[in-house]
Amino acid sequence: MLNSKIWYLQRINLFKEIPADDMEELASVTRMEMAKKKETIFLPGESSQQVYLLKTGRVKISRISEEGRELTLALLEPGEIFGELEILEGSVRDTIAEAMEESQLCVIQKEQFLSLIRKKPELSFRLTKLIGLRLRRIESRVEDLVFRDVPSRLAHLLIQLSEDYGKAMPEGVLLNIKITHQEMANLIGSIRETVSATLGEFKKEGLIAFDSRKIIILRPDILKKRIGTTPSSHQ
Repeated sequence: MLNSKIWYLQRINLFKEIPADDMEELASVTRMEMAKKKETIFLPGESSQQVYLLKTGRVKISRISEEGRELTLALLEPGEIFGELEILEGSVRDTIAEAMEESQLCVIQKEQFLSLIRKKPELSFRLTKLIGLRLRRIESRVEDLVFRDVPSRLAHLLIQLSEDYGKAMPEGVLLNIKITHQEMANLIGSIRETVSATLGEFKKEGLIAFDSRKIIILRPDILKKRIGTTPSSHQ
């Protein structure tokens, strides 16, 4: 069981290149949990007592606007950490974490996580970089909502997904991530029907193609030019 934990923990982006002894110590203080599809892992207002490492499955981090619309902040894939920011800030949860499919989680208690960070300055440095990247992504998404229309926001999202999950193919870049039109809509503050229609327009223009339920970006250069700053005119 311990060896299995170590194997998975080594695949968590934050903990790569940690020495074997430290990895064994980390594995000894984590516990494994299962989250069913659509199960809520934490809610806004809850006390921050655990950090979560995504072993298998997918997790969505979101927030509900004052108008009641869900805005997705991040779609997490195996190897990612979440719930750490509130631990470091000593604040309560202000987002929703929900399993998008059956997921396995490694859970670390607050005190043990903080102790680990204090003992390992390199982890603190990598964690700071990771948090900074996430905050920049969120700020970029807010700017999209304010300054860009839906086609521009969707083009921006597709380029970001290609940078994070892109796989080079002869015809273009395959987005190697399972993502629905509704999930994309939640990420760009739109509605599913508008996203589906815009993707259809991109396909007609020869910018993208579909491979089963995944998207292939055929012309990333043109998509990047579509990321303008025109006022929002779509839902």
